[in-house]
Amino acid sequence: MNPADYPTAWQHPPTRRAWFLLMVRNVAGLIGWIGVWIAFLGLSTGEGWVLWIFIPYTIYGSWRLFVQVFGYFPIAMRKLRILRTYPWQVLSGVPHGLNIYPNILGDQHGWFELPNPANRQQLLPLVISNHLRVEWWSRRMGPRAKPHLKAQIETIWFAGDPRMIGILAVPSPNGQAPRRFKILRQRLAGAEHALTTEWGATAEDVERGRQAGFAPYADPRKPKPEQEQEPKEKTL
Repeated sequence: MNPADYPTAWQHPPTRRAWFLLMVRNVAGLIGWIGVWIAFLGLSTGEGWVLWIFIPYTIYGSWRLFVQVFGYFPIAMRKLRILRTYPWQVLSGVPHGLNIYPNILGDQHGWFELPNPANRQQLLPLVISNHLRVEWWSRRMGPRAKPHLKAQIETIWFAGDPRMIGILAVPSPNGQAPRRFKILRQRLAGAEHALTTEWGATAEDVERGRQAGFAPYADPRKPKPEQEQEPKEKTL
């Protein structure tokens, strides 16, 4: 069952199961945090010492609840959009790193260079821009990572368009299913202009990227257009 044989990654049955499992873990985590809080609340009414656990757990649990609802769930839905748009590519020896990639806008927690679909000889950087669940990748991407850890990302699955957006995964031990989904984004300075010029993206490519959730990253260094001011009345 070659994942690259399917029109989209979502049509690959093990990929659908992997995404549903991801959602099950998200839901279980949400229920778990709330359930433990309710249990502590009940115990605190009878045992005063429980308050010393209940209060810090409430503070930390509130933050975790926020991350679950406004972090993990929206990210999972963005992953779903990409999986429904692009097919898997199985790639080996993809250049990557944790150092700061030149001319990248915004935050970055690692990068991968992937071939431009319009010119396979041209490698374009995609960055990991979200820090959630990035620890597994960073431990294997560093220059000092142990060889057995580096070997785990020697072969990767990629669904997307490196000119815009994509999702990265590693194969399971049996090589049949994806694991460790991670969204990558194009944040190279000048990417919005290069997309349809130097990188050769067609109108159809751009529309597919939009369907997958791609939006050009706003360059914070680019000056905003000055608002037109009404002409002042001349005074004599």
